[in-house]
Amino acid sequence: MRRLLAVAHGTRSAAGQAQIRDLAGRVARRLPEADLRLAYVDVQQPRVGDVIRETDAVVPLLLSAGYHVRVDIAQAAASAGATVAPPLGPDPLLADVLRRRIPRCDAVVLAAAGSSDPAWRADVEAVAAQLGATVAYASGTERRVPDVVAGLRERGAERIAVAAYLLAEGLFYRSLHRAGADHVTAPLGADPALEDLVLARYRDLTMAAGAL
Repeated sequence: MRRLLAVAHGTRSAAGQAQIRDLAGRVARRLPEADLRLAYVDVQQPRVGDVIRETDAVVPLLLSAGYHVRVDIAQAAASAGATVAPPLGPDPLLADVLRRRIPRCDAVVLAAAGSSDPAWRADVEAVAAQLGATVAYASGTERRVPDVVAGLRERGAERIAVAAYLLAEGLFYRSLHRAGADHVTAPLGADPALEDLVLARYRDLTMAAGAL
């Protein structure tokens, strides 16, 4: 039986923790041929470095190829000889999920957590382009969600939707509801399509390994 490690960011939110566990559990039920375990890069335990040696394959439950994917997870996996799948985004499936959730509106803001990492930002911009949305961030000092929403209002947008580019609830997600928009979409992790995406990442990884 292959040993699969799903690696999430981690959150102090009890609701967010439950949502990530639920996503991992749904994937595990559809993957009886693998022993799926859950680890984190920050906040929660176990950390990826503590359990990576018991792992054959890693699927990051992360939406962009930022520092955690390229450094934290990559270094841990290299030390253990484990293979790593790409992160979940950017993927057209994520844009499809968000598109289904966005109500009729004048403007859409794609709200991501925030990072100074250029690769991470490029991934977020790619999803925003698929949606025709304006990118904003829940953290950092530039393009903050409330400021972007206010700017759209000043330019005449009456109904503004925030598309939450977040897997689960937590501090960043809660802040979106105080940003002045008319609608905020639910976190992505609860959507059944996310199971399909995680499974696709794992199966692509195992097929590539089998071809070596």
